[in-house]
Amino acid sequence: MKILPVILSGGSGTRLWPVSRSDYPKQLQRFLGKFSFLQQTARRLKATEEIQSPLVICAENQRFLVAEQLREAGIKPSAIVLEPVPRSTAPALAVAALRAKSPADTVLLAMPADHLILDEDAFADAVNKAVSFALKGSLMTFGIKPTCPHTGFGYIELGQALAEATGAFAAKQFKEKPDLATAQAYVDSNNFLWNAGIFAFRADIYLDELGHYQPDIVTACQNALERGKEDMDFLRLDKEAFGKSPDISVDYAVMEKSRNVGVLPVSFAWSDVGGWSALWEIGQKDENGNVSEGDVILKETMHSYIRADRRLVAAIGLKDIVVVDTADALLVAAKDKADKVKEIVAHIKKEGRSECKEHLEVWRPWGSYQRLSQGPRFQVKLIVVKPGGKLSLQKHHHRAEHWIVVSGTAKVQCGNEIKLLAPNESTYIPLGAIHRLENPGLVPLHLIEVQSGDYLGEDDIERLEDIYSRAG
Repeated sequence: MKILPVILSGGSGTRLWPVSRSDYPKQLQRFLGKFSFLQQTARRLKATEEIQSPLVICAENQRFLVAEQLREAGIKPSAIVLEPVPRSTAPALAVAALRAKSPADTVLLAMPADHLILDEDAFADAVNKAVSFALKGSLMTFGIKPTCPHTGFGYIELGQALAEATGAFAAKQFKEKPDLATAQAYVDSNNFLWNAGIFAFRADIYLDELGHYQPDIVTACQNALERGKEDMDFLRLDKEAFGKSPDISVDYAVMEKSRNVGVLPVSFAWSDVGGWSALWEIGQKDENGNVSEGDVILKETMHSYIRADRRLVAAIGLKDIVVVDTADALLVAAKDKADKVKEIVAHIKKEGRSECKEHLEVWRPWGSYQRLSQGPRFQVKLIVVKPGGKLSLQKHHHRAEHWIVVSGTAKVQCGNEIKLLAPNESTYIPLGAIHRLENPGLVPLHLIEVQSGDYLGEDDIERLEDIYSRAG
């Protein structure tokens, strides 16, 4: 028997804006403790026996962050599969199943990367029970006993018991997010569970069912794999082939149609951390029912969530309010309206603003940069290059740059000249010059970059050579 964990890390987490952004989404953020949700999901697997290294599926623009976070958490994945275009969970799991279908008894354990489960032993016990049914051919899903008539979750109605000894049931039907009255009826009936979005099924069984209900997905994913390319630690799916797959979740594609679906009620505490109100619910509250993160001072404030990422935030006389302050955006919302933040994100995206995509601090495979100041024809950045990090060999068509080393050692190539710069030393990169920056030292390199020119966008980079496979 083999259990292959599949961590689905493709979401954008818009309901947790302004912390979660498309280039650095919810699953990669550290909302609770020192580990991100992705890291917690991967580390959770250590309590489960006979389990393989996880296969992680993520968006291409998040690949280096995902790889670095897994390395930091001590997790070596079996593969990091890059989705060239978003296509929901049914195609993602088809790719995983196609890679894992031999031997026939390989069970996929599919998990979202952004859920919170604190009891690892209870989770491992549930996995083992679900796998025992999956080996016999059932498509298993995990069900959570409702604690309230939540209208943001899907529900599963329980059918006949599969086996009294383990408490698993046939899934009678799936119900999508109901209105409040319907949700209350589900809770009162004691015969409905929340759909946790965690699945266990044999790879070959899933492909058979998917081929019956959605054959175009199987064909597209087969072609995407066959035409895909191994690139460093990543598997790049072929964009054209994968783009032909229908965009549909595994629930809609298979689970709601198949007659072979079982549901396992689970006992562990679970949250999909679907918004700021959810973080308030699971957070550690003070004597007035407030949850605060960062440098926060509260007076006469109750039942609120206040987060300060960069500076002091003070609140007076608030009740049931969410305040989230980041370096470049501030969210203030009634707690019961906080889910509507996704409408704000849509508005920002429509206007073409960067606040929906990235933070002022932007991560790259070699380190990070942070915008410090910006104006007509100039921009100032703090660049941090990790030891051994090397930027691409590149040139710009619209800007020149001055570099001033703050700490560490910089190895600079400009044209045919290569030199080392120590703290307080600087250099000039003329417009159009071929250049490269590298950190040959053992400590991070901190450098101030001053750009000047008629266009300062990030797309004014022509990469000629790159150790991270970004050239061209």
